[in-house]
Amino acid sequence: MNREKSYKLFERAKKIIPGGVNSPVRSFISVNGTPFYVEKAKGAYLFDIDGNRYLDYVASFGAIILGHADPGLVAEVKKALDEGTSYGACHPYEVELAQRIISAFPSIELLRLTNSGTEATMSAIRLARGFTGRKNIVKFRGAYHGHADFLLTSGGSGMAEMSQPESRGVLEEHVRNTFVADFNNIDSVWRIVKQQRDIAAIIVEPIMGNMGVILPKANFLRELESICKENGILLIFDEVITGFRVTYGGAQTIFGIDPHITCLGKIIGGGFPVGAFGGKREIMECISPLGGVYQAGTLSGNPVAVRAGLYVLKYLEEHKEAYTYLSEKVNLIMEETEKFAKRYRIPYTVNGICGMFSGFFTEREVDDYESAKSSDRRMYEKFFKLMLDSGIFFPPSPFEASFLTLSHGEEEIAFTIEAYEKVFKRLSS
Repeated sequence: MNREKSYKLFERAKKIIPGGVNSPVRSFISVNGTPFYVEKAKGAYLFDIDGNRYLDYVASFGAIILGHADPGLVAEVKKALDEGTSYGACHPYEVELAQRIISAFPSIELLRLTNSGTEATMSAIRLARGFTGRKNIVKFRGAYHGHADFLLTSGGSGMAEMSQPESRGVLEEHVRNTFVADFNNIDSVWRIVKQQRDIAAIIVEPIMGNMGVILPKANFLRELESICKENGILLIFDEVITGFRVTYGGAQTIFGIDPHITCLGKIIGGGFPVGAFGGKREIMECISPLGGVYQAGTLSGNPVAVRAGLYVLKYLEEHKEAYTYLSEKVNLIMEETEKFAKRYRIPYTVNGICGMFSGFFTEREVDDYESAKSSDRRMYEKFFKLMLDSGIFFPPSPFEASFLTLSHGEEEIAFTIEAYEKVFKRLSS
């Protein structure tokens, strides 16, 4: 594929934007590549400025579920724009969106909208500390909850040792109260809880989506919930990716967990910047103006983003069969790719659930950060580039999830499976 215009534009961008991009993964640095520039998107496809078409499995990293430029959504957004882009005041649609989310998530009694998932997780942790009067938090190795200082941490050499900053500019004192456990290893959580009594919250993606898709082992989330209840710790579910993606009530509905606080994003804005956090009434009433935990945002509840989100959530509620469709398509892709991996003797493991999946180039079961990290990154780079040249856009990192939309029809799935076989055959040679 010719991408000359994209290459030239990237060179220009690097002179005026750090790394040429406004979010690191877009740089294609993980696959030693050069990004293409999107001119437009429609349905299941992206179209770049060189005239190339790509079947899209990035879907704005999960924010798009109906498909790009869905006609009904576009019509709703146009109506919203005619009525103003931002008010700095209350409007009815934010109440309707909050009510719709609360109806979908039994664990949420009060909800506050934000501008992003990062704002939601940052505010949820501040709230947990304010409510409990405790200072320590626990997260899981390899999880990403946004770029707030106290969440950009890696674990020490021992399970309950003080974490270290993962980014320059993050001070050690900002992460000294953050402890890192291992996903799917309940013993690692217990060790921290026993050594660090002053824990306000444990934050977890119920289905990992930022080190590839990793599902929780049987009873892991249930045992995590029990630890929190027994020790007065708030359980925060980061469902920024999984909320309304894996089912209408999020991953907590699938696994039957009742978290104290839930963080949401992506789909609830229909592709526009938005986030939310909500939970038990007595906890949420600690937020200003009712309580002493301060949280604010001029553009929180932006009327255009809220109306876009409302349209998408209404559609998903009225078409619950959409989740069956997404599950069937993901399962088909997983089954076929596993067959090809065996046929061409490619070390390959694929994890997935409704609407999202990840393929790891390793023979190991991938159920935690260490096993994900053991996958062959060089092989993923080759896979990514061959797929891109075939007209299919997968995440430009081996540790990002791939997403389907409802616009991925029979033709698109068949094309994907055919491309997988051709690429795996080339990888085996």
